[in-house]
Amino acid sequence: MRVIHIYLLIYFLLIAGAAVVLWNAGVIQRVPSSWLFIGTSGAVLLGVLLAVLSASPRRVQNV
Repeated sequence: MRVIHIYLLIYFLLIAGAAVVLWNAGVIQRVPSSWLFIGTSGAVLLGVLLAVLSASPRRVQNV
């Protein structure tokens, strides 16, 4: 597995764990669904952005 895949896997597991904790605490039931969608989308996009930026750049050879 590449580093970017491992990073994304761990990031999404962390987000899922936080969601389960918030669900069990009863916080998610009080938040409107539109804000849940916005927050989840932001967390996913942030994870993808950080994974892409943390990946090592590839060198392009000039021909």
